[in-house]
Amino acid sequence: MNRRLPGAFNQCHRLLFAVNNHATPAFSTRFLSTSRVNHERQECQVLVVGGGTGGCAMAAKLSSRLGSNKVIVLEPEEKHYYQPMFTLIGGGMKRLDQSHRQMSEVLPKKAKWVKEKAVEFDPDNNSVSTSGGKTIKYDFLVIATGMQLKYEKIPGLVEALETPDSNVCSIYSPKYVDHVYECLRRTYKGNAIFTFPHCPIKCAGAPQKIAYISEHYFRKMGRRDNVNIIYNTSLPVIFGVKHYADALMKLVKKRNITLNVNRNLVEVRHRDNIAVFEDLTKPGQLIEETYSLLHVTPPMTAPDVVANCKQLVTPTGFVDVDQTTLQHNKYSNVFSIGDSSSAPNSKTAAAAAAQSPVVFRNLMAAIEGKSATDSYDGYSSCPIVTGYSSCILAEFDYTLTPVETFPVDQAKERYSMFFMKKELMPVLYWKLMMKGYWNGPALMRKMFSILKFNKK
Repeated sequence: MNRRLPGAFNQCHRLLFAVNNHATPAFSTRFLSTSRVNHERQECQVLVVGGGTGGCAMAAKLSSRLGSNKVIVLEPEEKHYYQPMFTLIGGGMKRLDQSHRQMSEVLPKKAKWVKEKAVEFDPDNNSVSTSGGKTIKYDFLVIATGMQLKYEKIPGLVEALETPDSNVCSIYSPKYVDHVYECLRRTYKGNAIFTFPHCPIKCAGAPQKIAYISEHYFRKMGRRDNVNIIYNTSLPVIFGVKHYADALMKLVKKRNITLNVNRNLVEVRHRDNIAVFEDLTKPGQLIEETYSLLHVTPPMTAPDVVANCKQLVTPTGFVDVDQTTLQHNKYSNVFSIGDSSSAPNSKTAAAAAAQSPVVFRNLMAAIEGKSATDSYDGYSSCPIVTGYSSCILAEFDYTLTPVETFPVDQAKERYSMFFMKKELMPVLYWKLMMKGYWNGPALMRKMFSILKFNKK
């Protein structure tokens, strides 16, 4: 493996790189033996790109098995957010400071953290280039880059979100999530509109969760009669799994929530409090709606650095993997976990948890020169919070068949599921999943299935 440059020269080397990349030149670099500065090279057995849910879980599992200094995690952010908590923050049930930890606390000590961005993938040469000028060579690669939020794709939206007195908000970013509860508190009448974009997104239940929480908030505050709750989704149905969609349609009707399907947000005019939607059944036909509160779920895509590497991705920009093994269809030493993969599962933290043992076992098999045989069935879970004390726990697989863990009908609103979502799942996430110990509830499901069988 290549060694690092000696300390003093290494510092000089980094300074020279900065000078050659837009800094003001302070001296000539012609004394070097080559005409260009050599980038620092590092090597590892496994490179994990991304320090989100899937990346941290995989780094923990792999470094525990392979030992120290075998795994590098490439991640630029200082903080790791537990994003499933953002919906609760939007409803005033949690605080933003409860949703994150320092990245240094959640990454395993046996793994090496390179605090930089990936700027280019080169799978033909088993390397990734970084924002700090490094080239990292790997034997095996795990891509866990998640999805990127594209607020700027909707004209007028970013300006609206960054205008303090605007009642436009979004739970999807730590930059904006605190503003959601502020918007709720100052809304007394008019239309409260909640949107779902025309593209794949992470946590597809969240856009309607915040709608249900908001509806409950206005009821609690005695304002509900003066506030219309409108859920505009680009999808043709309220939820993709019929078992839960039927329950949600009853809830929407009971709570007098207006549901508009095939309706996609295309523009925000915050000075006039107007949201412009396109009717997807009649392309080009626009509908203007006035709002007192507008909650926007932004368009999302695979990160540009991933999508730009055409050898790695599908035409939609996601890492081209086998949906059962999560191994790349072209490069056998590449795997992907979580939102960045092309697997057609619902993109949630629960899905990443269920994928993690599959990726781990198949990657270890690849290291040993064996075929990938472990299989992911598309399991995902969406705790659909329906208010300040109730939740529907949706669990399903690739076939959109319910795969319920508990010996009760999970399509019913329950306080027990709400308590689990609000209080237990965060503990499970930080204490187990971030340490590589949580593989989803499959084992619990087997145990409870015995109870179901005995009950029959």
